[in-house]
Amino acid sequence: MKDAFHVPQVSRGQAYAMLGGAALMMTIAMGVRQNLGLFQAPASHDLGIAISDFALAVSVQQVAWGVSQPFVGAIADKYGTRWVTLIGSLIYIVGVILTATATSQLPIVIGAGVMIGVALACTSSGITANIAARVVAPHRRTLAFGLVSAAGSIGTMITAPIAAHFLNTEGWRAGLWAFVVIALAMLPAAFVGSKADRLPNSRVADRNLTILDALDEARRHKGYIVMSMAFFVCGLQLVFLTTHLPTYLAQCGMDASYSATVLMLIGGFNILSSWLFGWLGDRYPKRLLLGGLYLMRSATIAAFFMYPPTPVTVVLFGAAMGTLWLGVIPLVNGLVVQIFGLRFLSTLTGIAFLSHQAGSFLGAWGGGYLFDLMGSYDLAWKIGVLIGLIAGTLQLLMNDRPTERVLAMEAPAE
Repeated sequence: MKDAFHVPQVSRGQAYAMLGGAALMMTIAMGVRQNLGLFQAPASHDLGIAISDFALAVSVQQVAWGVSQPFVGAIADKYGTRWVTLIGSLIYIVGVILTATATSQLPIVIGAGVMIGVALACTSSGITANIAARVVAPHRRTLAFGLVSAAGSIGTMITAPIAAHFLNTEGWRAGLWAFVVIALAMLPAAFVGSKADRLPNSRVADRNLTILDALDEARRHKGYIVMSMAFFVCGLQLVFLTTHLPTYLAQCGMDASYSATVLMLIGGFNILSSWLFGWLGDRYPKRLLLGGLYLMRSATIAAFFMYPPTPVTVVLFGAAMGTLWLGVIPLVNGLVVQIFGLRFLSTLTGIAFLSHQAGSFLGAWGGGYLFDLMGSYDLAWKIGVLIGLIAGTLQLLMNDRPTERVLAMEAPAE
């Protein structure tokens, strides 16, 4: 176990510093992003816009994140993560500032939508996985993916009560300015984490592999296609909840503090969950864990929305969803490495993530549209549960066999 969390090219301390920098960057990026739903109702009321208008900004964010992720991932795979993470952090900070100073829908769509979306492609799991994969020994990579993924939940747990405090005392703009101050820490975190660029992201046997070769392999691997399609449902369910759960609870007459409580519980329990699924992914078939996670998440959503919420069920739901939240990330990253190797990890996870973000767009905007159309979220959550059950079943049956190229490289021990 001594060498599990660093590779021979760097010391143990250097390895932890790089992982810590990547984790802190993702902590802030995901923490701020996942709490934007708390600002939806007060900002919409103050600016005189519809709930679906604010939801559109979050939907645009998902599209901008998803569309840019494959290209950002390809740049990181080819040239390293240094400038990707630093420029992404700057864009993120400016995006939050633009949202905090908005006087209409358009600045929110540009700031919280386009800018934060592109910035997330540069600072979240697609890039932090690239850093972790270089630093950590191969037999512990999925666990490392899980630990870095858990950082996003720490951010949610910390920023949710900060947002709730300012919403209850100073207003939504003050809460977003507090997020601007927090986001400034992304810059030094990105600088430290990206020092992993000096470590290799490939073995001698696959250094001549081109991005076109990698894309051709992915296109022909049916298991990768199934996994990418199932990832659509993950995005739909999670962003539907982070965007619309506060509005749903308010509609049911519950105090706004319960919305922050749910997000805080999701963040707290996902810290354990990300580690757990990362640990399990190094020991058991990742496709089975991933499919089971989708099925359990869909059943949990159905059980919660079937009955009027109470303080007890809200707390239980937050804990259950936190356990089933971002555990998908280490499993998806681990499956990509298992099937295709490490060389184009960020590119191939980025392409799969595009499907995730298509689902996220539908979860955010579609949920808002159905709410404005029908006055409730009943149809929205039922659709999310149904396609979640279908995706989970298909994920269980996916082909997770490595490509012939990877099998040939792994014939001798790494």
